[in-house]
Amino acid sequence: MDTEALPDITTRDDLERALRRFYRAAFADPLIGPFFTEVARLDLEAHLPRITDFWESALLRTAAYRGNALAPHAALHAVAPLTAAHFGRWVQLWRATLDGRHAGPVTERAKDRSQRIAAAMLRRLDAGDTGGGTGGFVPLSAVRLASGH
Repeated sequence: MDTEALPDITTRDDLERALRRFYRAAFADPLIGPFFTEVARLDLEAHLPRITDFWESALLRTAAYRGNALAPHAALHAVAPLTAAHFGRWVQLWRATLDGRHAGPVTERAKDRSQRIAAAMLRRLDAGDTGGGTGGFVPLSAVRLASGH
């Protein structure tokens, strides 16, 4: 596929559409879906404006997001521990959501940022564990996505 023909992420609407696609995949995913649907019982319509603010601030350099992204994940982790496999799958689904639909510097920053966010959250959540570290987190740039997974 010619990635030069694909649009970059340039607007809040681009982000919202990508996030809706991502959450459809995440909710249906057998590994991380239960965190959204059963543990957090995430109301997507209530969550979407806030998570769009987060990504808009991170990627389009706005000041839309005011909050602590780690706090809800820490609360979730206290109920059902989040592992390297969960964060890895989150990154994998986010990258797959963007690939084939967007290309350009902001899109690449979105993919890179997701990996850094996942590693940082995992590191901070694991800080209280006796093992510490990254729990075996493997950068997903080294993982090849198989079709349909």
